[in-house]
Amino acid sequence: MTATPAQPCTPGAGRRRTAARDGLVLLALPLVAALALPAAFAGGGTRRWFGGRAEGQRAEAQAAKDDAATAFYELDSAQRDLRISIETIAAVDDSPAARRAVADFEGLGRRIDEVSLRYIGAVDAHDLDRVDLEASAASRARADLTAAKDELARVKQELDRFGQGLGPLLGKAETQLARVAPAAERARQALRAAGDALEAARAAGLRAEDLAARLAALAPELTKLNEGAGRHGVPQTLERAQRVARDAESVRAQAERLPEQAADVDHRLVSLRTRAEALTTRAGQVEPVLSELRRRFTAACWQDLQRVPEQAAESVRQAELKLAEARAARDAQRWPDAASLLSTVRALLNSTDEAVSAAGDRLRRLNAVQKDAGQEIERTRFAIRDAQRLAMAGRTTPDPRHARPLDEAVARLDRAVAGLEGRHPDYWHFLTETEAVRGTVADVVSGIRGERGGPR
Repeated sequence: MTATPAQPCTPGAGRRRTAARDGLVLLALPLVAALALPAAFAGGGTRRWFGGRAEGQRAEAQAAKDDAATAFYELDSAQRDLRISIETIAAVDDSPAARRAVADFEGLGRRIDEVSLRYIGAVDAHDLDRVDLEASAASRARADLTAAKDELARVKQELDRFGQGLGPLLGKAETQLARVAPAAERARQALRAAGDALEAARAAGLRAEDLAARLAALAPELTKLNEGAGRHGVPQTLERAQRVARDAESVRAQAERLPEQAADVDHRLVSLRTRAEALTTRAGQVEPVLSELRRRFTAACWQDLQRVPEQAAESVRQAELKLAEARAARDAQRWPDAASLLSTVRALLNSTDEAVSAAGDRLRRLNAVQKDAGQEIERTRFAIRDAQRLAMAGRTTPDPRHARPLDEAVARLDRAVAGLEGRHPDYWHFLTETEAVRGTVADVVSGIRGERGGPR
């Protein structure tokens, strides 16, 4: 049994098939006429000849069918093209305008389905290949197919107008979509760079377990990036790509700093250990200083320093304990913990250094003022006189806001100088008073210069 050949699927192929068929019919007509004439004259009766008007109507109906098929194909192609645009907009834009465009396209889709069904019904209702097709049937077929073509064309025009109105939305969506691929590639490159930096750190003997865990946590995000914006949405994909790139870059930077960080921790461990040992030695020298202070000066000059040796020893002991913890953290490569512990050690040693230095500094200053208090007095009076000259510059009388604190500073200095008289003067009180007077004077000077717009 011979298989029936498949029908052409394009309007052009339909037209070619129709033209070939009509050509065969015309070539066959003289032969049919030659065979029919002897029979007619021989008295063998007559036979119906389907030609003339019926064949003309058949050709017109076939042409209408081809035109309708072309209109159907064009509408279907336009709908497919526009669906891509709508899907692009929907994937990127969630604005009211975008949602309205999607809804309008769905409405047009239902309209297209309706006219397509009517077109298919018109095609199925008429068999234009029937041998006994009558002229009236061909005429009805032509009318139905022409109506179907016109309706398809009208809907195509509506679809075209709708597509033209999508320009701004589509342009915005395509711009956003064009950012996805570069953003995703940047994220992938950042992940590769982080992986390379991590491997280099491990090759240097650094485990970097926390960084490896952070990098591993980005693997699911990379999977979603590879699945694409079509599945997860363009805004979400862009945000994910930026986050992955940022986190991977952070891992890379920290991995590259690990060797330097390890070296810095090692250096600080040695340096702080040396400093703690030096402070232990210096703390042992505080007691002789305190003995001299007790022997030569009143209790007010040294009683606040009584507990310095004890406090210094305790601070150094605490610093050494923290140093041991920092060493353990370094050996375990817990770099943030090691850095934090070393900062604590530094703070303990700084405070101890200040306390130990205070005793020696106190003795030095007391010795100086006991030997010659005039130098401290003159230094303070000079500061007051300089402030008074500034307060009177360009004025005949000083501003009370400036004169009052300066007058009080003079009186306070006089009282401090008077306190030096007697058998056992409180030199430390004298020094703290003169220092406080100079501080008050400096505040007045700063205020005057601020009001006059000069340098403070």
